[in-house]
Amino acid sequence: MKIIITMLQIYLVWLTLSLFEKSSGQIVITQTPASLHVNPGDRVTIQCKASSSMSNDMALYQFILGQKPKLLIHDATSRFTGTPDHFSGSYSGTDFTFTISGVRPEDAAEYYCGQGYSTPFTFGAPTKLMVKQRDDAAPSASIFPPSQEQLKTNSATMVCLVTGFYPSDLNVAWKADGKAVTGDVQTSSAASEADKTYKLSSTLTLSRDEYNSHDTYDCEVTHKTLTKPLVKSFRRSECPS
Repeated sequence: MKIIITMLQIYLVWLTLSLFEKSSGQIVITQTPASLHVNPGDRVTIQCKASSSMSNDMALYQFILGQKPKLLIHDATSRFTGTPDHFSGSYSGTDFTFTISGVRPEDAAEYYCGQGYSTPFTFGAPTKLMVKQRDDAAPSASIFPPSQEQLKTNSATMVCLVTGFYPSDLNVAWKADGKAVTGDVQTSSAASEADKTYKLSSTLTLSRDEYNSHDTYDCEVTHKTLTKPLVKSFRRSECPS
């Protein structure tokens, strides 16, 4: 019997499957790829393979953080009401293919295959679709030493501000006198700017004694646009005392 899985069922089944091990008789869905990073207008496919025969009762769901899951395609090939026509599906035996032709920025989301042919309903691992918003951009960085007022409290916090980069994946490392620092490092999540680039900040906090035991402090930034790390530095001995 064919079953179209409702939005509430998606939540309940997914939670159930995460709490209990797979039973020997259930249909296992193998979904690939795990992620896609594409340009607007590209064509992408999501492959879903069932572990046993299940007719055509496979669906594709879209999940965007902060929104309810959305059923896009049911019965392998049928678009659900309101699904844009650049989404399509096909199948052969236990192999199911979902295609997004002419990817749009708003298609960035996680996608799940799900079968409603037999209980327990089962889902594949998500495919995360990331849609490029702009050309790659190299980061700029600035480093700021601790203030004299803070040093009076026996603590020293240095700040590294990194701006203007795309995509958002970026790493910040701290060094003191050329060696990695094991102090309290806090790096924020990348935040989007109006021009679609990103910014973040990273702080290194040491005791005043530890801070005074080194002279040169480096903020080292790595990003896909850089052929070598971007390094910003200051010398404690040159800071106002």
